[in-house]
Amino acid sequence: MTNILDDYALVSPLRYRNNWLKLTIITFGLLMGVSSQSFILPFTVAFCMSFATVHFGKIPVGFYLKLLSAPAVFVILSVIIIAFFFGSGTELFGFNVFSYRFGINTGGLDMALLVFSRTLSGMSCLFFLALTTPMVELFSVLKATKLPDSLIELSMMMYRYIFVFLEVAWGIRYAQTVRLGYKDWRTSLNSLAMLATTLFIRSWEQGEKIFISMSARCYDGRILFFEEKRPVRATELILTGTYFSAILVLWYLTNDISIF
Repeated sequence: MTNILDDYALVSPLRYRNNWLKLTIITFGLLMGVSSQSFILPFTVAFCMSFATVHFGKIPVGFYLKLLSAPAVFVILSVIIIAFFFGSGTELFGFNVFSYRFGINTGGLDMALLVFSRTLSGMSCLFFLALTTPMVELFSVLKATKLPDSLIELSMMMYRYIFVFLEVAWGIRYAQTVRLGYKDWRTSLNSLAMLATTLFIRSWEQGEKIFISMSARCYDGRILFFEEKRPVRATELILTGTYFSAILVLWYLTNDISIF
């Protein structure tokens, strides 16, 4: 995946919408998905957030599906385990393995669907935020919440240099690969140790260079953040209110509904 999330967030039309409104929508979706006792509501939230990300955020469908598929393996494995080993009720499917009975019952299937829908809902909400809001602007929002400056600045610098060091690591690994540095298990371990050592030294050197450059620019322990004022439009308020109302009505109607 050559493009990082910020690459899409920087060119997304939703980048120029009010960040607090987007955070409110995300928080509402997460709370509704977690509090629902039916899988219908989380699936609805996931569909709405995915549609908003792809249609309004102009995110390619292929990339978005690829992004969702990354954690899907772990979610599916968890859902299978829940379906077979949790819940009670009428058995829907089962088989014997060495005199042990494995089966899926109605309660286990309900629980598995609920867990899967909640997970999908949460991922869709977070991906909506990540694909439509650059991290720099999120740090500006965190600054406005009066969190400790040292925590925000440290988080910002860590995020910034994760990708710098990833690029260095990829370059070193490529150089090792073309020199047959991973031709067998023993050589691979030696190359990996050299990569880790080199990356640690580069990180140490880069940290010292950053401190010197910031000190030369009169760094006094605070990094100033620029936050552009983006008023919420009337159409955005109407769409958000409609979405909130529909989800609340659906939450009330489906809270006691199960598949069986």
